[in-house]
Amino acid sequence: MNIANKLTLSRIVMIPFILFFLLPLPYCETCAFSNFIVSAPGRVIAFVLFIIAALTDMLDGQLARKQGLVSNFGKLVDPIADKLLVLSVFTAFVQLHRLSTYVVVLIAAREFIVTGIRMVGVEQGHVIAASWFGKVKAIFQIVTLGALMFEPLIVQWIDPSQPFLGYGAPWTIPGDILVAVTILLTMFSGLDYWLKNKALLSDTLKA
Repeated sequence: MNIANKLTLSRIVMIPFILFFLLPLPYCETCAFSNFIVSAPGRVIAFVLFIIAALTDMLDGQLARKQGLVSNFGKLVDPIADKLLVLSVFTAFVQLHRLSTYVVVLIAAREFIVTGIRMVGVEQGHVIAASWFGKVKAIFQIVTLGALMFEPLIVQWIDPSQPFLGYGAPWTIPGDILVAVTILLTMFSGLDYWLKNKALLSDTLKA
């Protein structure tokens, strides 16, 4: 297995550790370790792990292209790793009562639709590359999740009377704006894929 594929797999392996330092232990939310997890140090650890995982997405692609390490394994697993990372952390914020379930459903729906379009393209011998819209969407998703991880620390710094996981206006408005922009970019990038490949999909329906 080449280094690019190892980086891709490392992104998947890191997901449970990110969630481990982001979410309180189930059935033991008042335990000492859970108290550490919902404190500033626990959130910082989760943030650092998340950023490292996000950077592997950039590194594995660059290595694969520069060193000629592009493989079918990488083409299959790399997008899966990306989606698992983003959807896992977005879902964690639903459990933390920071985001609505609708956010995760909309993002997941877009990813499934785009994956389906790409699969149709592969069956017909077409490689559907990531659009610039999709790349901007991915960057905004990472930035938004990173901001949400740091949000409680900033809230406490601004207003120490706020509980660590206490979210409320006006302190969470910047995070809410980032989430809204991310959802819009996610939806528009999905629509972009659909419109650009509408002819391809029409041919499939006629077959």
